[in-house]
Amino acid sequence: MKKKILSMLLVTAMAASMLCGCGTGSNDAADESGVADEGDADSESDAADEGDAADGDSAAGLTVNDGVLTMATNAYFPPYEYYEGDEIVGIDADIAKAIADKLGLELKIEDMEFEAIILAVQSGKADIGLAGMTVRPDRQESVNFSDTYATGIQVVIVKEDSDIKSLEDLEGKKIGVQLMTTGDIFACEDFGEDAVEQYNKGADAVMALTQGKVDAVLIDNEPAKNFVANNEGLKILDTEYAVEDYAACLNKENDALLEKINAAIKELKDDGTLQEIMDKYITAD
Repeated sequence: MKKKILSMLLVTAMAASMLCGCGTGSNDAADESGVADEGDADSESDAADEGDAADGDSAAGLTVNDGVLTMATNAYFPPYEYYEGDEIVGIDADIAKAIADKLGLELKIEDMEFEAIILAVQSGKADIGLAGMTVRPDRQESVNFSDTYATGIQVVIVKEDSDIKSLEDLEGKKIGVQLMTTGDIFACEDFGEDAVEQYNKGADAVMALTQGKVDAVLIDNEPAKNFVANNEGLKILDTEYAVEDYAACLNKENDALLEKINAAIKELKDDGTLQEIMDKYITAD
C-alpha cells in the first residue's frame, strides 16, 4: 500500500492532492498506523515470549483472573475435598495448590454443586475443575481434561445387616447417588432411572441410607471409607463396581493453560509430590 502511494506521488503531485482531498490521506495514516501496530504487536509478542521464557512455567494471562488459578469443586467428597473449619482441604486442593505453585499463581477455590463445575469452567467463572472427576467421553464434549492424576474405584455402601451381598443383588433396589457423578450415571444406565435417588452431596445419600430411604449408595471408594468410618452400622461390599481415571477439567478454548497444567502434573509425578499428597490422605489401611 505504501509503495503504491509513493509511486502515485512520484507520477503527479496533482493526483496526490486529489487523493488527499478524498480522504486517502487518512487511510494512509491508518495504513501506517496499522503497520506500526503490527510492529508493536511483534515487539510485544517477542517481549511476552521472552517473559515466558524467563518465567518458565508462568501461566500469567492464561487464567480468568490474572495471577490467580480459580478451582471449582464440590467440597463434600472426602478425602478429595472437604472442609476443615472454614478451609477447603483434601487431595484435590493440595494438588491444585502444587500446580498453582508450579505456575507461579495464587490458588482460589470455589465450592459449588458438583453439576455446576463443568458449567463454571465452560463459562469462564473458573479455570479448572477438580472434584474427583472421572474422564468420560460425554464430559469431553464439553470440556478438556488434563492428564490423569489419580485412579478412583466405585463401590457400594450398604447397611451391615443388608441382604445385598453382590452387585447382582442391587437389581430391584433403591440406590442413592450424588447427582451427576459417575455413580449416578452408572446406576441409571445399569438399573434404570426409577431405581436411582439423586442427592446434591454424597453425605446426603449416605444419610438417606442410614434412614432407610435407600438400600445402597454407589460412590468412590475413598469417600466411602470415610463415610463408613463415621456412620455406625454401614459397610462396603467386597467388590469393585468400576475403575476410573480422575483429572482436572478445563475450558476447551484454553489449550495453553492445559499444556502448562499437564507439564506441572508430570513434574509433580516425577518428583514424588503427587504420591506424597495421596499418602497424606489415604493410608494403607
